[in-house]
Amino acid sequence: MATGGEPSPPWTDEQMQKDDVSKKDLVSFLQENGKKKFLKEHKVFGKLASIAKGSKKDHLIATYHKLFETKAFKTGDDDDDEEEVAAVAAKVAEVTVKETPTAAEEAHYTKQVTKKGDGKTIPRKGDTVGCMYTGTLADGTVFDTNIGKKKKKGKGGGHEPLKFRVGVGKVIRGWDEALMTMSLGEKAKLVIQPDWAYGKKGLPDNKIPPNATLTFEVELVSVE
Repeated sequence: MATGGEPSPPWTDEQMQKDDVSKKDLVSFLQENGKKKFLKEHKVFGKLASIAKGSKKDHLIATYHKLFETKAFKTGDDDDDEEEVAAVAAKVAEVTVKETPTAAEEAHYTKQVTKKGDGKTIPRKGDTVGCMYTGTLADGTVFDTNIGKKKKKGKGGGHEPLKFRVGVGKVIRGWDEALMTMSLGEKAKLVIQPDWAYGKKGLPDNKIPPNATLTFEVELVSVE
C-alpha cells in the first residue's frame, strides 16, 4: 500500500487488456493509491468486491490512467477513517445499484485497441461522435464502410465521418457500448456478438445474415 507520493505504474495497457490483470487487481490498486475524493468521483470507492463486480474493465482502465494524469494520489493527510469509509461505501453501493441495474451485465463484444487516443476525451451518453469505420463478416467480406467516401463540396477534403448521438440507440448496441470506452483519436477492432449487432433477423439489405458476428475497424475522430 502506498504511503504517499506517486507510485510507479504496475502494468502496461497491453497487460491490463488481458486476463492477467483482473478487475479486482485494478480496483485494489486504485483504492490503495487514490485519494478518497478521486475514488468517489470515479465510482470506485467502496467494497472492493462490489466495485469490481459492478464496474466494466474499460472504465477501470480509464480511471487508472486518470489517476496518473491528475496525480490524485493518496497522501498522509488523506485520512481513511474506517467508520466514514463504511458509511460512504454503503451509499455508493446503493446509488450504483439504483443508477446502473445492468452494470454487471457481461459485454457482448471484444475490443482490441490498435491506436491509442488522447486518453481524456471520452464520449458520454448523448454526445455526438464522428467515426470512420469498416465492417466485415466472419469470412472477411466488407458489408459497409465510409472509408473512401469524400466530404461534400464546400466542406474541405478528406473522408466523411459517420456522425450520431452515442448511447441512445441510434446504432447497434455493440457500437454504443464500445464507443463510450474509447477516447478521441483512438482506433479499435470491435468484434460484436449477434445479440448486440443485428440479431436473429440480420440486415438483408446490407447482406448481413441472421445471427452474424460482426467485426468493425473503428476510429473515433470527433466528440461534440
